[in-house]
Parts: sequence; C-alpha cells; structure tokens
Amino acid sequence: MDSTRDLFRRLEQLNEIGAALSKERDIDRLLENILVAAKTITHADGGTLYRMTEDRKALRFEIIRTDSLHIAMGGTTGTAINFPNLPLSNDKGEPNDSMVAAYAAIHDKTVNIADAYTEAGFDFSGTRSFDERTGYRSKSFLTVPMKNHEGEIIGVLQLINAVDPATKLVTTFSSADQGLAESLASQAAIALTNRLLITQLEELFESFINLINLAIDEKSPYTGGHCQRVPALTMMLAEAADQTADGPLAGFKMDDRDRYELKIAGLLHDCGKVTTPVHVVDKATKLQTLFDRIHLIDTRFEVLKRDAEIEALRARLALNGTNNPQAEAAIDDRYGDRLREIEEERTFLRKSNIGGEAMKEEDQHRVRDIAVRYRWRDGEGTEANFLDADETENLSIRAGTLTQKEREIINHHIVATIKMLEQLPWPKHLTRVPEYAGGHHERMDGKGYPKGLKREQMSWQARMMGIADIFEALTARDRPYKPGMKLSQAMSIMANFKKNGHIDPDLFDVFVRQGVYRRYAEQFLDPAQVDAVDEGTILAEKS
Repeated sequence: MDSTRDLFRRLEQLNEIGAALSKERDIDRLLENILVAAKTITHADGGTLYRMTEDRKALRFEIIRTDSLHIAMGGTTGTAINFPNLPLSNDKGEPNDSMVAAYAAIHDKTVNIADAYTEAGFDFSGTRSFDERTGYRSKSFLTVPMKNHEGEIIGVLQLINAVDPATKLVTTFSSADQGLAESLASQAAIALTNRLLITQLEELFESFINLINLAIDEKSPYTGGHCQRVPALTMMLAEAADQTADGPLAGFKMDDRDRYELKIAGLLHDCGKVTTPVHVVDKATKLQTLFDRIHLIDTRFEVLKRDAEIEALRARLALNGTNNPQAEAAIDDRYGDRLREIEEERTFLRKSNIGGEAMKEEDQHRVRDIAVRYRWRDGEGTEANFLDADETENLSIRAGTLTQKEREIINHHIVATIKMLEQLPWPKHLTRVPEYAGGHHERMDGKGYPKGLKREQMSWQARMMGIADIFEALTARDRPYKPGMKLSQAMSIMANFKKNGHIDPDLFDVFVRQGVYRRYAEQFLDPAQVDAVDEGTILAEKS
C-alpha cells in the first residue's frame, strides 16, 4: 500500500515537474531543474546530465550533482565542469559502447545497472578511480537517453545510487523508477527543445535588430553607439527602479519577460533613423550638406579681397604718376581698413557656422546684414547677394546646427519608428515594445512629440527611455557637432529638465539616489568627463 501511495505521489510530482519545466526560460536553470527533478522522483543520490555537442560526435557534461558528497557543478552554481567530452566513437570510428552514457545515446536505449562493480560489458574504471579518491561507492546506475520531437538524441540523463527512503541504503533502480525517469526524460527533452527553439528565434530576432542598428551605424558613425548605449542605460535605470522599496516606484517590479521586452524596445528605439538622410544626421556645422559650404563663402571673401586690391590699384593709377604721398597713404589706409573689415566678417561667419547652445539676436542680425551689404559676381559674372537665402537661414540658426525644417526631418524618425514597429506581429510578451520605444521623445508636460503625451499617459518604461536618451545625448563623445559634456554639467541640465516638466521627477530621483548616472559614466564616458556631482543640489530641484 505504501509503495502504491509513493508511486502515485511521484506521478503527481512528475506532472508538476513537467509543468514547471515548460515555464522555465533560462537554459542553465532548466537543465539543472531536469536533473534535480529526476533525482527527486527516483530517490537518487547523484546524477549527471549530458548534452549532445553541436557536431553530434560527443556528449558534453552540463550538470553534476552528488548530495552525499556535496558536489554541485554546472548550471547556476558558478562552478565550471572541466571534464573532457565523452566521445561517441573511438579512434577507429567504432561506437564507444564501453561507456554507458555513450551507449545509451548511440543505441537510444535505457541502461539500468544494479551494481557497476559487477556489471560486464562497460568500462567503469573512471568510476572506480573516483570512488577510491572520495571514499564513495558508486553502485546502481540508471542511464536514460533524451530525444526531441524529431527523434534525435539531444542528451543523456544518468542517475546514480537509488536510495531506499525507509532504510536510507543504496538499492537498485526499480522498474517504476525507470518508467518515471523515462517519462521525465521525454518531458524534459520537449521542454529543452522548445526552450532552445525559442532561444534561437530570439537570437535571430536580435540579430535582425542589430542588422538595423548596423545599417544606421554604417550611415552615420555618430549614432551607432547611441543605439547600444541607450538600451544599456535604460536597463540600468529599470533595475534600479525594480530595487526601489519606497516612494512612488515601490510597486514597480519586473520579471525576466519584462526585462526582455524593455531590452528589445531599447534596441529598436531609433530604428526609424534608417529613413533619416545622413547629411542631416551628421550635420556638424550649420552650412554642412555633403560638404561644409563655409569654404565657398571663404572663396567669396577672397574675391572681395581681390576686388579691394584692384580698387586700390586703380586709385593709384588714377593719380597719373603724380607725386602725392598724402593721396597714396589715404588709398593704402582705405585698402587696409577694407581688408580688416573683410577678415572680421569672415571670422564672424566661420564662428557662427560652428553652432552652439544659443546665438545672440544681434549676431543673427549681423549675418543678415552681411548677406545683403556685400555684393559679389559669381562664376557667370552675375551680381548677387553675398549669402543666398539658404545660407543666411542656416548661419542664423539660434541653437545647434539644424534649421527648423531639418529638425522636423530628424524628429520624423520617431514617427517612422512607431510606424515600423506597429507593423510587426508582436507576440504577447512583446506587445508593449512600440509604446516603450515610441515614447522616448515625449515630455511629462505634454510638450513632447510625436503624440504630445503627458506623464500619466505614459508607462514607467517609456519615461525611463526618455531619461536614458537625453542623458546619453548630453554625454556622448561621438557627436560631430559637440564634445561630450562633463558629468556635472549634464546632471545640472537633467535637473533643470526635471524642474520644467521634461522628464519624470520620480525616476530622475532614482537615477540620482541609486547612482545610476555614475555607474553609466564609469562604463561609457571618458575619465576626463567624470567629475564631482553635487547630488544634494541636484535633488533639491523641485518639479
């Protein structure tokens, strides 16, 4: 009666184990759970799980457990298994039938051995050597092949020393033990195969994402790093939020699926940049298109200098050789003043072309004045304004290097991102990727783009990505139009963004209090950028 009750209990365990295995996402934990479950339902003291190598020529040790010796290797233990692979054939190409695990894999056959020391036909010399070193006595063995849905052997489950629950003595593996182990091996093989297939699909999907980011990188070396750094910083902030035990974020928690979903969203957050013209993305100066047009304006200034020289020479000729030192000096003075004026205007335009945080209004007026005050003749002899309308507009840009139209082109990348992502048939656990990725240019006060969402309309994850995107842009060293900011300056700007409703204040407090910004800086910034940050002042900014 007791054995029947025990068998039913173990069958229930088997069902529970099968359900649990199907839910496990981590391969190492899955393999570990398979072996531990097999040991549990067969009352085995030890065991080994082998997996077929990629070339299908050997078995590789994956997990080893022996309870009585406190041996735990492989899996999640952090202890590597350094044993050589178990070959399925010898040097002559013959099947390696002397090794019981190899035999089970080669012949797709369960091997149940009562006592390894008396069993004929198999080589247990390694087992005997192990026993001599440890004082262990390896006796009963149950070795079960694992097959996938296509009938291929994918691994071997080997259990050692069945222990009688009542007497605690080593006994043989019963036919019930064998049946349970074979059933578990079948379920485990299905669970492992499914997990491997899902992992392969995920790896393929991530490879396509990296392909998109590579295309962006190839278009512009200035944005390739951004596509990798923003996801990294987003995940740092998400983990910090997950660990927060009090305040508004105390209830924010993530599981592995949530983390994967956010990771994918981070990697895809700028995929729409594949549609953005490279000359806009890489616009390092105000006059840059395929090349920096400031050099054309330099040429025009040289023409003005030539004209000034010609005018001075003609004035001298007009003196008709008369000896008039005073008139000649006046001509030279006018010529010198003209050259200085031209050089000053050229220096001013070259400085204006660089761009920056803000251009003074009087400097904008000066650009427009230069555009019409000077005249020059082009290569066809046509007289024209010194600067055309497009050059005047670009050189008068108040901040940065982009015109309003170019900013709209840049901003359109997020519209393209959302449109691209919403076209994909996302599985259930990734359905929020478009929302996370598409919200990183929104603002908490509703003044962002493209949808003008407010804070309460956005997920925590989208708000996290917004902080990561801004901070990465401020500190990035690979932009053509600016150097990477020092940490203190970037954090001061971020604090101001918190104050004016640009970024989420609660997340930014986590960003500061848990040192997310500093961990990111240590990993991604130049040491020269990493200076002291007054966290007290930063946190004192009220939104």
